[in-house]
Order: sequence, then C-alpha cells, then structure tokens
Amino acid sequence: MWIQISSGTGPDECEIAVGLFLKKYLNELKCAGMDTKVVDATPGSIPGSFKSILLSLDNEETYNLTKTIEGSVLWVSKSPIRPNHRRKNWFIDIKVFSETDKLSFSEKDVRIEAMRSSGPGGQNVNKVETAVRAVHLPTGLSVTASEERSQFMNKKLALARLSKLVEARNEKDRGVLKKSMWTRHSELVRGNPIRIYEGSAFKLKSKNA
Repeated sequence: MWIQISSGTGPDECEIAVGLFLKKYLNELKCAGMDTKVVDATPGSIPGSFKSILLSLDNEETYNLTKTIEGSVLWVSKSPIRPNHRRKNWFIDIKVFSETDKLSFSEKDVRIEAMRSSGPGGQNVNKVETAVRAVHLPTGLSVTASEERSQFMNKKLALARLSKLVEARNEKDRGVLKKSMWTRHSELVRGNPIRIYEGSAFKLKSKNA
C-alpha cells in the first residue's frame, strides 16, 4: 500500500508543508512499528520542500490504521519565504492507496467445458468434442480453443490464453491505480482538515485521525 503526500497545485509554502509533515509522519510511523520507505519524491522549489512524496508500507494489515490519515492537512503559519504575505493557511493532501489484489492464475480455479468445433476439419471435428472453453471462476473470464485436433492440446491452448487474459486484467488494474494516484494531485480539498499544525515548529494543534 502507499501513502501519497501532495502539495497539489499550491504555492511554495505548501511544498514546504509537505516536507515538514513528512518528517513528523515518518517518526509517527516508526514509533508505531511500521516499516516505511520513500519510493518517490518530487522536490519543490525550496530546499527541503516537496511537491509530492510517495511512501510505501509493506504491511497491508496497517491499512485501516493509515486510512484515517486520508484527507487534507492544514498548516497555520506565516510564510517563511514571504514575511509580508497575509495568507497563513497552507493545505496539503494525504491519500492512501491500496493495490487491487493481484489475480492469481491456477488451473484449479478454471472450469473446462468440452464443446464441438464448428470450423473446418472434416467429419471428425464435427462429431467429437475436441474444442474446449476455459472459464476462470474468480473473474468469469473465458476463452475457447478449437485449433488443435485433440481435446488435450486445445485444453493446453485455452489455459495458456486464459493465463494471458488474467495477466492483462492485472496490468489494467495497475494502470487504473497509477492514473488515480496522479489525478489526486489536482484534487486537494482546502477545508475540513483532518489535522492542523501551527508555526515554524510545525506543532500539532488538533488531530481528527
């Protein structure tokens, strides 16, 4: 699973807030005994700041715990780079992503159905059920094979095709997840923060998670 910390389309101050939150949150996870690593980081304009950070947590059992961190985080502080700026509220976004369970392919999860071939091949093809349909029971995906002259070989061909189809479904799911992660950068909600930090020390003022 992953935790994405993003400044969205916010100014440099939001990127600074990402860096400050990262330090606090990594320490928080460490104290909770969670094994965490930074797998991607997009630096911001100011040293020590980040446009986005992607954390990886190996233990899926922590999902319910980390899910409570999802939402916007507010940093209330004067701008450290624009002292005369009137704005004091800087928002960042936290999103938790859990990978779609990868589909495993096992022959025991496949139902094989014999069927008659309808294509060319002589009388033997029409009288004997040499063709097969393979159905992947967990997903309902199915394929047929009738090119070979024996049912045994058609079964092997159908299983090979079905395995490729299941892998293609996995690739599609991974693509959807990746798109969702990138789309989130532009969906930062400025309001109803789950946490509020204050001042240059980034001190936690309130916590709803």
